[in-house]
Amino acid sequence: MIGKGSERGWVVLLGLALWLGGCTSTEFVVHTAKRVTQIQDSAPTETYKVGNPYQINGNWFYPAEDYDYDETGIASWYGPQFHGQKTANGEVFDMNQLSAAHTTLPMPSFVRVTNLDNGRSMILRINDRGPFASGRIIDLSRRAAQLLGYEPQGTARVRIQVLADESRAVALRLKGGTQIAQADSPIVVSKLPRAQVSGEVLPPVEGAKVSTSSISVGLPQPTPPPVAEPAVASLATPETGTVALQPVRSTNLFVQAGAFSFSDNAERVRTVLGRLGNVRVSAIRVDARDLFRVRLGPLTDVGQADDALAKVVAAGYPGARIIVE
Repeated sequence: MIGKGSERGWVVLLGLALWLGGCTSTEFVVHTAKRVTQIQDSAPTETYKVGNPYQINGNWFYPAEDYDYDETGIASWYGPQFHGQKTANGEVFDMNQLSAAHTTLPMPSFVRVTNLDNGRSMILRINDRGPFASGRIIDLSRRAAQLLGYEPQGTARVRIQVLADESRAVALRLKGGTQIAQADSPIVVSKLPRAQVSGEVLPPVEGAKVSTSSISVGLPQPTPPPVAEPAVASLATPETGTVALQPVRSTNLFVQAGAFSFSDNAERVRTVLGRLGNVRVSAIRVDARDLFRVRLGPLTDVGQADDALAKVVAAGYPGARIIVE
């Protein structure tokens, strides 16, 4: 038999247990909600960013929308040192996913990267800035470098081509659809202005017969054409990660000191750099202009090209770069 005091103690103990259980459940719910909130907060929000000019290691970079971009050079890759850190557009870098870093192209934009050593080619999304190592033109995630076949050696000769329509489409979408692309995109309006028409009743001409039936005469109104969004805005996001094989040929490496409008200037540079090796001046025509390129080479491999580039820069040409041709 249980006394009143014991019964009262039992009730207190039961209430205390229920209260603690409730606290535990509440605490579990709070922690669960917090964890879900943290996961949601960490999810990247896709934004569009070009950015202002910036300086790294004494070199200036000028981000811009360049839908004609088509360059060759040396690619590198980055991984463990930056894994889990934020990229230049605020996303979290995952070296096991497919992405790329470029010094000036918009984020995001889409490029086709072709390994000129083995022909492997892939579409990648730019979401970071870099590389800032001298002589490198693009930095890929480790996974992208694996699929393009150059992770073990660290670098590859590549060609980078912007996917113009797809990059314009994502830019237009992320800008809210309120801005028209500045190149190769039609300007559309929601409606055409209607003509203002007024009328008045005139007295009949003397001697003319007037019909007693009413006649309603209206001027034809212009019919506005159907409004269509620019075709570029309806393009689907390109698929990344599919490796294709492109025909490639053997290439040479050069260090280009610069391209000059006057041949006399190019010849002076050639004379200055002549002690470094075989320096050539070649004439090309770009945008209806004659330019004279000064190049050192051909060079046998990336290591030799890096050494030559360092010497050309030290000779007073900081804008020099490695060319694959």
